[in-house]
Amino acid sequence: MTSSFKIAGAITALALAVPLAGCATAEPADDGRVTLQVAIDAGLDDGAIAAFEERAAQFEKQNPDITIESVEYTWDGTTFAAALAGGTLPDVFTIPFTDGRGLIANEQLADISKLVAELPYAGDFNQNVAVAGQAADGSQWAVPIAAYGQGLHYNRTLFEQAGLDPDQPPTTWDEVRADAKQIADATGVAGYAQMTSSNTGGWILTTLDYALGGRLEQVDGDEVTSTIDTPEMTKVLEMVKTMRWEDNSMGANFLYDWGSINQAFASGQIGMYVSGGGNYGNLFTQNQMNPDDYGLTVLPLADSADAGVLGGGTLAVVSANATEAEQAAGVKWIDFYYMQKLADEDAAVTAAKTTAESGAPVGAPEMPIFDEATYAESQRWIADYVNVPLAQMTSFTDHIFEQPLLPEPGHHTQEVYAILDPVIQAVLTDQNADIAELLADAEQQAQQILAG
Repeated sequence: MTSSFKIAGAITALALAVPLAGCATAEPADDGRVTLQVAIDAGLDDGAIAAFEERAAQFEKQNPDITIESVEYTWDGTTFAAALAGGTLPDVFTIPFTDGRGLIANEQLADISKLVAELPYAGDFNQNVAVAGQAADGSQWAVPIAAYGQGLHYNRTLFEQAGLDPDQPPTTWDEVRADAKQIADATGVAGYAQMTSSNTGGWILTTLDYALGGRLEQVDGDEVTSTIDTPEMTKVLEMVKTMRWEDNSMGANFLYDWGSINQAFASGQIGMYVSGGGNYGNLFTQNQMNPDDYGLTVLPLADSADAGVLGGGTLAVVSANATEAEQAAGVKWIDFYYMQKLADEDAAVTAAKTTAESGAPVGAPEMPIFDEATYAESQRWIADYVNVPLAQMTSFTDHIFEQPLLPEPGHHTQEVYAILDPVIQAVLTDQNADIAELLADAEQQAQQILAG
């Protein structure tokens, strides 16, 4: 196949350290053509790259004045700010929901709201999802392309090796603890592991805190108060400490981030871990997980009216450095690549067929961008092309819509997550770690940020 699609180099730490050496925003050619740099996940397997390339060729055929050039990119909380400031990001890239409102308020993204408003589904977004990409006046600067509710991922093969039934995953945290110990004792690998670095330690601690009925912040008008130091968060850390030091069920690596824990889980080094429910695609395309090993269930929730599952998602955005022509091209790409497969049957079928033919996964569960009924309809459109083990995910798909979905903390989210990383690291690496002292100190730090 001939296509003008090509893969640019990955954004490396060296590039981040030398801002001027990054990707410059392409200028429209004299003939009116636009070369648009778009994000592609780093580390994709050949099938996923082929699917992306085919989709890019389809887009270029529909838009002969736009050339797609991909740049490997994976959002990372520790490097993103430097990449943004240094101009090393592509014209179209993705960010988590937690970053949207802050970047919009600081005008660090292009205001594409007028272009987005012209899209046929612009008024149909689930408002709880859309708000993450809106400015204070309600204009949509960023497009929600994926949403998730956290889930408990587990390795079915390790469950079987430990004498556990993979069709009966744990439904309480006591069962998670017991199953983790049984896996560790029987197999020698970590029965349960947890992210701890690159802000993901705070993300997962917040997830577990929510599951027990806690919250990280209390909002009263314009006043935001940190509520890290609570009985719920204390219980979370005591549970993890017990699993680590008494049960010895958490292995020996205590510096996982999102990418490294996915890799370890996919290679059979972890029995269970918590992450976004739609994580199967990454595990398969970037970490070559055996589909037969995979299982997914909902998070256990405490018997509390306040307990719920943390939800979040991904926004597609356009660089503030993009020209007007590039902004227009960028919204066309976002519409074509991310959105049409959710809102249009023909586009959904084309995308699913192309992806399935490449061997990349189709049909992994996600939360609805629009509403549950629209999501269910889109799943029916692509039913003939679904190639993921949905039967091994029914404990999640049958129950996720029953769980209260709670948004991530809305103020200085990544900064507060970063404060919590060393808290979980200390609990996992120091048997004498003082949980009360750690939480009191973290709350003081967080309050200073929230007050500032």
